[in-house]
Amino acid sequence: MTLTKSIPDKELIQKGVETLIKELGYVDAIRFLSMPREKREESVQRHRRWQSSLKKDDFFNAVFDES
Repeated sequence: MTLTKSIPDKELIQKGVETLIKELGYVDAIRFLSMPREKREESVQRHRRWQSSLKKDDFFNAVFDES
């Protein structure tokens, strides 16, 4: 088994930003870092929405099909 050493958060952020700038250039690295993230839907709401779209018979057949 191989053990990996994790680096401190501050160093990780510094290396990550330096790598982004090196690979993308300053403007695109900043653009990447400032991209808005998609709003996460609350998990219970997501689950209820999924449940409401289910058709009971189709779901049971898919889960309990013994063929």
